[in-house]
Amino acid sequence: MPGIVRPLIGCAGWSIPNRYADLFGPGESMLARYATRFPVVEINSSFYRPHRPVTYERWAATVPPTFRFSVKLPRTISHDSGLVGVGALLDRFLDETRALGPKLGGLLLQLPPSLALDARRAASFFRALRRRTHAPLVCEPRHPSWFSASADALLARHDVARAGVDPARVPAAAHPGGAQHWRYWRWHGSPRMYYSEYDETALADLAGQAGQGAASSPWIIFDNTAHGFAVANAARLQELTADA
Repeated sequence: MPGIVRPLIGCAGWSIPNRYADLFGPGESMLARYATRFPVVEINSSFYRPHRPVTYERWAATVPPTFRFSVKLPRTISHDSGLVGVGALLDRFLDETRALGPKLGGLLLQLPPSLALDARRAASFFRALRRRTHAPLVCEPRHPSWFSASADALLARHDVARAGVDPARVPAAAHPGGAQHWRYWRWHGSPRMYYSEYDETALADLAGQAGQGAASSPWIIFDNTAHGFAVANAARLQELTADA
């Protein structure tokens, strides 16, 4: 139906458990097979180690033209440096990810639970990033101080979305905030993070949330990858949102 905006659903990483292999089409690599089913993916390995531009180029060449990657900023920026004095680190990361070309869908900044909101520090970091790139940015803060009207206003001023997450540390964390042009959910598995599978009720509720007030396609990423349930949950959510 014209005018209906469907969410873009995918996983954190493109591993395919053998028991779900029949959900995917053929391909010369696991990423190529993953891209036969899902239109988006998060690259989380960039949080732990840098990747060469040629690696990003290869990944971009593997997937269809409409496929998009979300790339997680390195922990050296978010955790080790606490967003301070990171100009050179940002330059390196952005030079690497630029190799994705138009298949770079956006950037993900996950903050440590210990990092409380310091408005001056956050604004300085976001200005530094915006001087370097206009790529969509979603932030996943985890300290309670980030979940207020003033924090949301700060994020919106710098064109930064806030992810809606599960499990949520505070009630407001369950719903996307900040800049509203890129609504983004990250579901990590509940009650056991990274391991638990979501049931039909939870997925139906998420489908309903994603379908409300969307001006552009929201992203929904499943990060409950430890036992492979991310793939099954993402595939089922695709079915639920297709029927909506």
